[in-house]
Amino acid sequence: MKLYNTLSRQVEELKLQNCLVRMYVCGVTVYDNSHIGHARTIIIFDVLRRYLLSRGYKVIFVQNFTDVDDRIINRAKAEGKKAEEISRTFIDRYFNDFDNLNVMQADYHPKATDHIDEMIQLIDGLMKKGHAYLTLNGVYFRIKSFPGYGKLSKKSIEELESGARIEIDPSKEDPLDFALWKFYSDETVWPSPWGNGRPGWHIECSAMSHKYLGDTFEIHGGGHDLVFPHHENEIAQSESYTGKQLAKIWVHTGMVTINSQKMSKSLGNIVTIEQALKTWRANPLRLYCLSSHYSKPLDYTDELLKESIQRWRQIETCAYELQLAFGSGGEIDSVQRICDESMQAFEDAMDEDMNTSLAVAELVKLVAKLNRYIAADKLTRDMANSALPTLNKMMDILGLKIVEASDKERKEIEEIVVQRNKLRAEKKFKEADELRKKLLERSVELLDHKGRTVWVKREKPE
Repeated sequence: MKLYNTLSRQVEELKLQNCLVRMYVCGVTVYDNSHIGHARTIIIFDVLRRYLLSRGYKVIFVQNFTDVDDRIINRAKAEGKKAEEISRTFIDRYFNDFDNLNVMQADYHPKATDHIDEMIQLIDGLMKKGHAYLTLNGVYFRIKSFPGYGKLSKKSIEELESGARIEIDPSKEDPLDFALWKFYSDETVWPSPWGNGRPGWHIECSAMSHKYLGDTFEIHGGGHDLVFPHHENEIAQSESYTGKQLAKIWVHTGMVTINSQKMSKSLGNIVTIEQALKTWRANPLRLYCLSSHYSKPLDYTDELLKESIQRWRQIETCAYELQLAFGSGGEIDSVQRICDESMQAFEDAMDEDMNTSLAVAELVKLVAKLNRYIAADKLTRDMANSALPTLNKMMDILGLKIVEASDKERKEIEEIVVQRNKLRAEKKFKEADELRKKLLERSVELLDHKGRTVWVKREKPE
């Protein structure tokens, strides 16, 4: 598999030892609800992980929570709560949102506040090696001590000094030096050898990635907005501490805009995951997030989401048609050949820098080919059994999941279908139509074929 490496600005082959992929993705700062921009990044890395697992690799996936931050503390003060109450609330909401989006939970979801000791150890090591120094306000990383500073963002120190928004602190040796530990006197502080305070943002991820994945790991990911300063600073402090490369490949996702505008609180155009799920549902949202190359910006528009709904309806219908097919024989070899060719094209797309747009297109093409057999009433159970493993595998890699009826509900639906078919045979079309409407109220749609009726349980808004 090849991925675009932000560090080298090239598409590189993922080189592995012992078929192991260690992957660290920067998670959310838990001071507010997660939004559609977070959803895109998390879904992209969820699909990357699913694909690697499908190819037989072992994946250790770590995604942190930043649960110590001025925004969390400020919100806690405003609401008369403790910081940990705020962070706990939004961590719970995070899991609820992403469970609803069918995102696999990480192998480890470390919280910054549980790793203060590891951060202090890392900072102490940096100070002993001359990469960090103490001031009246805290401990800072000395960027001039790391010759590779700027290698991720491809900016010189001079450019960074003139263009970056640097926190003013006259006690720093250099305006670009960044905080590893800041002294505070409020209640949200931890003791350290240098004084009570809180860790800097960047040191958190270095400490947590080091603990769970070691000195060097295969993939480090996050949104494109993290390239500088967060990931640049992670590289500087981690590689200064270990003397080894932090990550082999850096993968960054493009930003989500809302009708071509940047998402921001000031514009009032932030779309939370909860809001998006109510409007569009989970599977169309996943298809939308995968509809363009992960590294490119993606615009959140009704038009794109409606296209995703139509795509999902085709996939959903095909999956149910295959599940409910009956009869033996048929064009089994032809179906198997179509599936093999589709799976090869799907994997080729994923192997070439995770081209999810092309992979989704291959899934839709497969569905269209299978639907031709369905429309012609040529699909048999044997043909369906040949096609289902391929369809299910593609859907599983993309994290798409049809809504399944419970055993009790399935029995009730099938009884109503039999009753309706009996009414239709007796030419009692009005009564038969009432039963169809009754099922539609339960998000069950009926599809009439020659001599039989197939039902589809549609995904409905959250």
